[in-house]
Amino acid sequence: MRIDKFLKVSRIIKRRTVANEICQKGYISVNGKTAKASTALKVGDKLTIFFAKKEIEYEVVELKDSTKKEDATKMFKIVSEKTREK
Repeated sequence: MRIDKFLKVSRIIKRRTVANEICQKGYISVNGKTAKASTALKVGDKLTIFFAKKEIEYEVVELKDSTKKEDATKMFKIVSEKTREK
């Protein structure tokens, strides 16, 4: 599954276009490498997103093409959350 679709379906990011923009700016990495929107994810991958002052690392637990809002959080697990200094 593409990373932009995973971010939308799992509801980490609300819109796929926003996920594309974040990938283009280099704010997302998969297993330590900067990711493009078309990067393929698989179960077990570590996904790091650099927000304004936060760095959150997720682990992909499950891949689904669509899901209910209640089940979206079962697609990932938060591994770590750090506050970054700017």
